[in-house]
This record gives sequence, structure tokens and C-alpha cells, in this order.
Amino acid sequence: MSKEFEIESPEYNFDFKGLLVSLLSNWKLFLVCLAIAFGVAYYINVRKLPVYTMSNMISIKDDQNPFFTTNTSLTFNWGGTTDKVNTALIMLRSRTHNEEVVDSLQFYVNYWRDGKYQKEDAYKQTPFEFVADTSELQIINLPLTITVKDSTTFNLSVDFEAPSYRLFHYGRKTSRRWTPDKPSFSGDFKFGKPVLLPFLNGSFTFKKWRGQLNTPYYLSFSNFNGVVNRYKSISVITESDGSSILIMRLNGPNKARLVDYLNASSLILQENLLERKNLFATKTIEFIDKSLKTQIDALGDAETKLNDFKDANAIYDLDQEGAELSRLLRTLDEQVEGFQRQLDYYNKLEEYLLTRNDYDDVPAPTVAGIQEGAIAAGVNRIIALSETRSRYQYSLKEGTPIFAELDRNIDATKTVLLENIKSSKARVNDDIAVARNRIARSEASIRKLPKEQQELLKIQREYNLSLSTYNLFLSKKSEANLVKAANISDVLMIDPAKDTGGGQIGPNNSLNYILAAILGFFIPFLFVFVRFLLNNRIQHGQDIKRLSNIPILGVIGKSSISGNLAVLERPKSAIAESFRAVRSSLQFMYKKQGVSGAKTVLITSSISGEGKTFCSINIASVFALSNKKTILLGLDLRKPKIFGDFDIKNDIGVVNYLIKDATLEEVVQNTSIPNLQVITSGPVPPNPSELLMNEQMDELMERLKEEYDYIILDSPPLGLVTDAIQLVKYSDANIYVIRQNYTQKGMLTFINEKYNSGEVKNISFVLNYFKQKSGYGYGYGYGYGYGYGYGYGGYGQGYHESPEKKSLLQRIRALFKAKK
Repeated sequence: MSKEFEIESPEYNFDFKGLLVSLLSNWKLFLVCLAIAFGVAYYINVRKLPVYTMSNMISIKDDQNPFFTTNTSLTFNWGGTTDKVNTALIMLRSRTHNEEVVDSLQFYVNYWRDGKYQKEDAYKQTPFEFVADTSELQIINLPLTITVKDSTTFNLSVDFEAPSYRLFHYGRKTSRRWTPDKPSFSGDFKFGKPVLLPFLNGSFTFKKWRGQLNTPYYLSFSNFNGVVNRYKSISVITESDGSSILIMRLNGPNKARLVDYLNASSLILQENLLERKNLFATKTIEFIDKSLKTQIDALGDAETKLNDFKDANAIYDLDQEGAELSRLLRTLDEQVEGFQRQLDYYNKLEEYLLTRNDYDDVPAPTVAGIQEGAIAAGVNRIIALSETRSRYQYSLKEGTPIFAELDRNIDATKTVLLENIKSSKARVNDDIAVARNRIARSEASIRKLPKEQQELLKIQREYNLSLSTYNLFLSKKSEANLVKAANISDVLMIDPAKDTGGGQIGPNNSLNYILAAILGFFIPFLFVFVRFLLNNRIQHGQDIKRLSNIPILGVIGKSSISGNLAVLERPKSAIAESFRAVRSSLQFMYKKQGVSGAKTVLITSSISGEGKTFCSINIASVFALSNKKTILLGLDLRKPKIFGDFDIKNDIGVVNYLIKDATLEEVVQNTSIPNLQVITSGPVPPNPSELLMNEQMDELMERLKEEYDYIILDSPPLGLVTDAIQLVKYSDANIYVIRQNYTQKGMLTFINEKYNSGEVKNISFVLNYFKQKSGYGYGYGYGYGYGYGYGYGGYGQGYHESPEKKSLLQRIRALFKAKK
């Protein structure tokens, strides 16, 4: 390829200026979106109920009992402070704990009052308080209107609009359907008196007057499980990693409700942990009480038997030898009894470990007099592990890894404890054998005493043994009561929740307005930006310059007339001046190229509808009006058009001449424009491309050049058929019409290839149907002064004929015409 046709393709750069223009031209969209966004923000700020946050602070410490000794300890360690903190975290979020809190506060009872825009939570802001009878049914999800008449009387009313309602029993946590027998209910009641109705049971208490007389308030009941689920979302965090300080935080529209719930939750946690801390001592006391009942009976029987013997035999004291033997046997009997209690405890504990999976009922080893540290530690640990496992069951599913770990620890502790029990039992049996041997030797000495002394000594032994056992149990019970009384909860309330003012976290008015401004700008920006990116149609000259090296000859504005004879009908209009500018540019091109004699211009486009025929007619018109003999050829043989605007017929035309069915004189038709004649296409032929390649076409062009100054060729669209390429050889200048917001950018590829390869020369673009947007002034800069007067606002006034403004009816008619 020769250097003449080596044309560098234009580089594509993003059209920032075009995007800016598109944004500016959509300023109304931005205003509307901003107005909507700020309206929504205002609605949220004004109508949405405020949301508050309240918090409290508690400490979880491992507070040891001040009476803790190896002999008196009836408590156990759960695994240290860390484990207690984790347990407290789980409990505070557990369903069981929150059910207890909701029940204690009766937070399923809702108080409402009419607000400015909607009903507001009036908890602790009403002149009355309602206490529900949890042993009776209450209607749920239906507001009851309460109107206070005075400090002693109130009115309760309700409308039953549905056929049936659900009644809930907050004691048993069950519900059933209820059908009212009347469409409404209204009645007066006394404060302090029970309200017993099929749908409401409880009592109202007058607190103090907070409001105006006869102001309606509303009472309703919520689904219990729904309320519990809502409060289970309470936020509980540690102050820092590994810290024993817990911060509880809750959000809601009523600060008093939040404060009460946080403090009640902490108090119930405190009570529950203390109760579980005392559980070991409580179980021990229960075991001792059961044992004492049996022991009291045995002691009474022994005492009665001893007194009866003394009275019957008149023997009230043992002699010196008998007294010494009695003291010795009493000591030995107490030892054997103690050893036997230990052995019984070991046997019971062994059976318990082998047959049970829960260990809440294991009594303290000290009850049986066991002071062995390994046994006591093992019992304490297995109870602690079992208790921890039970707590995790409140909030975790069975099968989670923590249960497997706890089960492994329990099994390991059980194995060690069983080994310690086995060795301890062997030691105790040895101790029992030694003590019984000593008793046997002492009993041999007793047989040497008189018979009455022997019988008295026997009865005295029974009484002393029962009294010793009874005193031991009393001692252990006092010990357990002392430990229980001295226990304090491991939960310490550091900072209870309190309404000190403030605490509002929503709606954030400033943030909402800032978000409104951001969204109000960003949404239309994104819309315009995406539309700009997806828009593949040519909008302005900058698009053409980026897509092609072909120069722009002129810009033609949007025509305001219905037909194509814009120059003829409005010769002083801006659009007529635009065509004169195109004429001047063409004349300059002819002069530069050295074209003499008749001059031809071919007008084509990518597809139909871009204004090719419109431009052909008006360019021919401006040449004819300049006293140049001009002829317009309709060479779009497949879709002839130009005859309709000139009010001439298309019965005969170029086709007839090319097939030698008519002479030149017969196909040339005059128009109403001086110096302008037209040759229409004629009837549609079956082979238009072949006709245009006919030698008759060469002859036609030669004859026309002899008779006319300017020859305008209205050719078919270049992007649809190849006819226009065949006609390029007859033209001195070629015009490629592009319509704003209609011609697709990809359609320029074909003409660019033809231009870069040299197949098409002397070609220029004309941007048609151009509607000027803010930021783009195309009055100057393209071609040679085209577009004078178009789009200058006040600067162009007076030089051109202004189009008549259409009435509303005319605009509506034009709109419907355009849609047809």
C-alpha cells in the first residue's frame, strides 16, 4: 500500500468531557433524586421512633468462702474465673435465663400511647400498672384501650374485628383459640380490684397521674417466645480479653424498659449462680436431715431402753472397772462407726459413678468423715464438670466439640476417682479390722464383770453410739449451714444500668442527611454513567473525531418543519444557514482540488433514517438558489424517496434511462425551486447494483456534466448495500451523513476501512439532526464556518428567522405523528 493511504487510526480515549456534559444535561434528574433522598431522610428523622442504648457492668469473680477449710468446705470450684465468665456469657444469652427475666418483669405486657406519628412505647409512662395473673389466659396481639377517669376508676374497651383470637397462658406457656360472643367490649373497673374477663385477667394499680384526664392508653400482650427471642440478642462482651468484667448492652425505644431488663438480668444471674454455688451445701443438708430422722429414733429407743434397765435393776452407774471399759468401748465403737460410714460412702459413691451420668446428688465426703484430699477433690471436680455441661446445654447443640471435651474430662476424673475409692476402701477395711480386734479383747474383760454390770454396759454402749452419731450429724449440719450462709455470689454489680439522659443512637439525623446527599448524587450519577458507557450512538463531533480520521464537513441542526424542504420553506432559518455553510465548504474543497466545470457530490450514510435524502435535497436547494444549475439524482434505486417532497411522480427515472427505456429529456423533471431539476429513481428494478455498473450510467454522468453546474447524487446507504461504492468514481466530493443519537459508533468501521485503504477519497462527515447540549459549541471549529447562528443563544438573535412556537395542541399532534 502506498504511503498516500497509510493513515494512522485514531486512539480511543475515554470521553470525560462527554460524561460531564451528560451529567450536566441531566441536572433535573439530580435535583429530583436529591429531593427524594432528603425527603426520605427527613421522614426517617422525624417519624422514626428514637432508639436508645443502655448498659451495665458486672464482675465475675471466684469469691472463696471465708469459712473454707479442708474440714468444712462444702463448696466446689467450677474451674476458675475464666470458666465462670464463659458460663455467665452463655447464661445471659440462653433461652432459659431470658425466659426467667421476661417472666419476672412480665415484659410480654406492652404499654402504648398515641404519638405524633404513631403509637409509642409508654412503659413506666402511664398512670397505671398492670400485673397479669399468670394462672389465667390473656389475649395476645390485640390492643386494649385503657382510659383513666380518676384515681380510682378506669375504662377498658376493645373491638373484636376478627372472628377469633389466640389466648395465651403465661404460666403453662400454652395457648388456645377463643371466639368472642360480642363485636366489642367496654366496661368500667376499679384500680386494685381483680379484672376477671375471658380475655384479660389481672389487676390494675393506680401509680400517679402522668397526663391528662381521659387520655387513652393501650395495653397489649405479646407472644412469649417472640419476646424472649428479642431479648436473647442482648450484647454481652468482656471489657478485654481474659477480663472478668462483663458489659451488657441493650437497644430499644424505651430507656426505662432497657434499664429494668439489664438490671433484672444481672440480679437473676447473681441469684442463680449463688443458688448453684450453694447447691452442694443444700444437697448435703438434705442428706443430713434424712439421716437425722433415723438417728433420732435410734437414740430415743436407746435412751428409753437404758432408763428402763436402770429403773428395773436399781443400778444407775457402772463401777470403776465397768466405767473404764465403757469409755474404751465407746471410743472403739465410734471409730468403727466412723470407718463404717466411710466404707458405706465409698460403696455408694462407687455405685453412683458406675450407674449414673449426672452427679448433682452426690453428698459431700465430709458428711461421712472423709478427709482424704484426693477423694474430695475428685468429687468436687466431677460435680463441677457435670454442672458446666448442664449449663452449656442451655445454648449449645449436643454434639459440639465442647461437649466431647467435657465428657473426656468427666470420664478421666471418674477413672481416677474409682481408683482412689478402691484403695481407700482397702485402707478403711484394715482400720475396721484393727478396731474390732480391740473391741473383742475389751468384750472378754467385760465378761468378768457381774451380770447386771455387763447388761448395763451393753445398753450404755448402744446409747453412747447413737448419741455420738447424732452429735456428728448435728455438727455437720451446722457446718453446712455456716458455709451456705457465708457464701456470696460470684456476680458483683459494678455499675447498674441507669437513665442519666442521652443514650440515643438512632436515628442519626446528621448521618441520614449526609447519606441522603451521597445517595441522592451517587444514584443518578451511576445511572447516567452506566447509560453513558452503554450508549453506542454518536452524540457529538468529539465522538466522530475519536472514531475516525475523516474530517467533519458540517453540522446540521434539528429541523422544525415536517417535510424535507427546509431551505426552501425557511430560507432565513439557522438550519438553512447550516446548509449554506456546507455549500461553502464544498466549494472550498473543489477549489483546493482544482475541480473545474461541473462538480458532483455523492451523499450517503450508514443506514436508512439518518437524513441522507434530507441533506441531499437541501444541499441541492442551496446550490440552485445561488443561481447554479443543479440536478438531484435519486440513485437509491431500492428505496426511492425524493419525488414526494417536490410533488412530482416517480413513474419514470434513472432506472428507465439505464435500461434505455427513456431519454434524458424524458426523465428530467422540474421543481418549484429555480435552477433545480430532479431525476427520480423510477420503478424499483430487480438488479439495482448491476444497473448502476451499466455503461449507460457513465453516459448519463457525462451528459449531466455537460448541462449542469452541480450534480447531487442521493445514493443508497453505504452500510446496507455496495451501490454507493460503485458510485464514488463519479463524485468529486463525498458526504457521509451521521445522525446524532441514531448512528451507532460501530457503523463507522466500514467507511473507515474504505477510507484508510484508499477506496474512498474526498469524503467528509456531516452531523445531522444535531441538538446542542450544554458544554458543546459546534458553531465554529469544524470544516469552514458551517453552522452560523445555530446554538448561539442571545448572540445569534436577529440574524436568522426564528421558528414559530407551536401550541400545546400542535405539539401533541406532532407527537402522535412521530409515533405513527
